[in-house]
Amino acid sequence: MLLIREYLHNLVQLYYPHVCNGCGSDLLSKDQLLCMQCRNSLPHTQFAFFKDNFIEKIFHGRMAVEAAHSEFFFSKGKMLQHLIHQLKYNANTSIGQYLGSIMGLTLKQSNRFEGLQGLVAMPLYADKEKLRGYNQAEIICDGIAETTGIPVIRKNIVRLRATETQTRKHRAERWQNVSGSFAVSDPDAIKGKHLLLVDDVITTGASIEACGHAILQVPGTLLSIAALAHASK
Repeated sequence: MLLIREYLHNLVQLYYPHVCNGCGSDLLSKDQLLCMQCRNSLPHTQFAFFKDNFIEKIFHGRMAVEAAHSEFFFSKGKMLQHLIHQLKYNANTSIGQYLGSIMGLTLKQSNRFEGLQGLVAMPLYADKEKLRGYNQAEIICDGIAETTGIPVIRKNIVRLRATETQTRKHRAERWQNVSGSFAVSDPDAIKGKHLLLVDDVITTGASIEACGHAILQVPGTLLSIAALAHASK
């Protein structure tokens, strides 16, 4: 029986090889998504362990944030951009959950994110999420929950309107583009809780700030922030 299983496994690998999501070269077992070389080359920031880190400074004077973190540095043309592109546009939710679980381990090891009571994904506009089939930030939340045990609070923060792409906008234009775009549908569900607002990539922080202000209007809420990657503007 074991020989038959091994034969079938090898046959599947021959016609449908399971390769590294990063470099695409090494044959991996079905439960591995990155080879050791790609795993070790992920550009970790270590921001979670330092107060007043670069991400926290983005929000100084703009919004009350308990702690903030981005797990990786984002560089165009590098492997991480490829992985995030797979998550957002190629329906590779497995890689999103995997990267989220890595970030969850970092948050768990840091003493600066203790006391979190819920994970909240940056919402997509309903039509966009329906078209994509999922919210990539919620997939990342699932990975964080897997390693921390912190529950994901789903569909309570909503995006009220579609917004233009932020890519070519300056900071003031980004804020104007997203201001008033978010609301809390059930305030009682988050009242008095310390929440972690999660996104895939943070640049100027305008969208997170607009969403965070909506959350902080609920009495007693505390807000921390985590993004999978930070991209310099």
